Amino acid sequence: MLITGTTILLVLIASIYAYQILEQQKGAAEFEVAQKSILSFNDTLESVAWKLQAVRSTRFTIEYGYLQLTPPLIVDPPIGIDATVGASTWQLSNATFPGKNGNVVYYISDKYTSFGDGYSSYILGNSSNILVGSTENYGRAIISQQSSWVSITLNYRARAMRTSVVNVDGKDVNYVDIWVIKIKMLVTQPWSYIHDFDLKAKCASIKTVTYGPYSVGSNPNAIISVRLGSTTNSGYVPLVTTAQSQVVFNVVVAEVQVYV
Repeated sequence: MLITGTTILLVLIASIYAYQILEQQKGAAEFEVAQKSILSFNDTLESVAWKLQAVRSTRFTIEYGYLQLTPPLIVDPPIGIDATVGASTWQLSNATFPGKNGNVVYYISDKYTSFGDGYSSYILGNSSNILVGSTENYGRAIISQQSSWVSITLNYRARAMRTSVVNVDGKDVNYVDIWVIKIKMLVTQPWSYIHDFDLKAKCASIKTVTYGPYSVGSNPNAIISVRLGSTTNSGYVPLVTTAQSQVVFNVVVAEVQVYV
């Protein structure tokens, strides 16, 4: 009886241990798949961002973590864009979008995968709020770990580029476009989703506001500063500087609804 009882106990312990290992492996595998799904959703969103009323979706399967749509908080500052040429600075955001931006975040417990508390690393993009003349994605996704949770956060930055130089009445006019993807949530507070679902992206509106023309003078660059959340980053857009040259800024905002 003693031997039989001991054997049963050892089998139970081994079974529990094997189950825990299996669950850990499944959770770790889900995290890897979640990374791919987040990157796939970024492609989905960017493919509809500049096509009014276009809709696409990405399939998610989540059992060990959860996906959270996080609308901007009341205390979050609005998106801000400034342009500086020489000693002159112009605000380019107030009339365009008084609102803020949302995030798509996947969470999973660190018992399934762990990088160490305080860890952070970008799997898409980088920390800068602005791209200048780049073919990179608008999206940026960062893996981070805090307070026993590992997360993958997806949000969006701005792109600035000189698109053309046109001679108007003997003056060279630089046209600088600034593109912004603004995420709009149908939920008004953070909302979580699990199991199988389609995460959808729909281009709800595209707005363009033009500022200028402004004098360039001898200044070779326009400095575009973008504030998202609590951080501000700047990029330099080269300008053509000839006699009486000018610059016009076009701010183009695509508002994209993200929902399940």
